Amino acid sequence: MAEEEYGKGVPMVINPNMGPIEAVVEDIRYRAQLIARNQKLDSGVSATGISGFLAGFVFILLMTIILPMVIWSVI
Repeated sequence: MAEEEYGKGVPMVINPNMGPIEAVVEDIRYRAQLIARNQKLDSGVSATGISGFLAGFVFILLMTIILPMVIWSVI
């Protein structure tokens, strides 16, 4: 019986169900953007780490040693 129906009739185009695939693609795109943002942040921090540390160290010295000595008229 299957042989009799084979090759007869008009073929129909079935619309694919793209909802789950699009959801997975959006999830992958979102995660890729998070990874890229994290890499950019890490790259920026590592590029300016030494100068930031030195600036912070000088600021701390100024606030904890030099400024109190000026206020108390030690210098």
